[in-house]
Amino acid sequence: MHSALRWVALVLLVVTLVKAWQNRGGAFTKGQGKLGLFTMITLHVQLLLGLALYMMNGWISMLGTPGVMESTVMRFFAVEHLAGMLIAILFGTLGHSLVKRAGDDALKHRRQLRYFGLALLIIVASIPWP
Repeated sequence: MHSALRWVALVLLVVTLVKAWQNRGGAFTKGQGKLGLFTMITLHVQLLLGLALYMMNGWISMLGTPGVMESTVMRFFAVEHLAGMLIAILFGTLGHSLVKRAGDDALKHRRQLRYFGLALLIIVASIPWP
């Protein structure tokens, strides 16, 4: 489920960014706000699924094991993937929250572009590509 939902999250992030870019000179619509909300919700569901996998697969128990940091694969899953995704979800949450608080439409578009763009960049860098 975690692996399949990542594609939904990536598509939502890209669509949110494209809509924010296309409409940056115009009005910020309710649909665009809901798109940001659904993107944030998807990221949070991914976080919960990922944390469940992290606990059940034993990655958390490896943090104190000698040699984990020397293995690139083990270090990636035990530390780097988790840290990168937490930071990306933080940016996604900030993007949605700060857009709601923005006064004018241009600022809403800029914030959506900035924060969801950073989230997408970090997620793409933190995905375990084969």
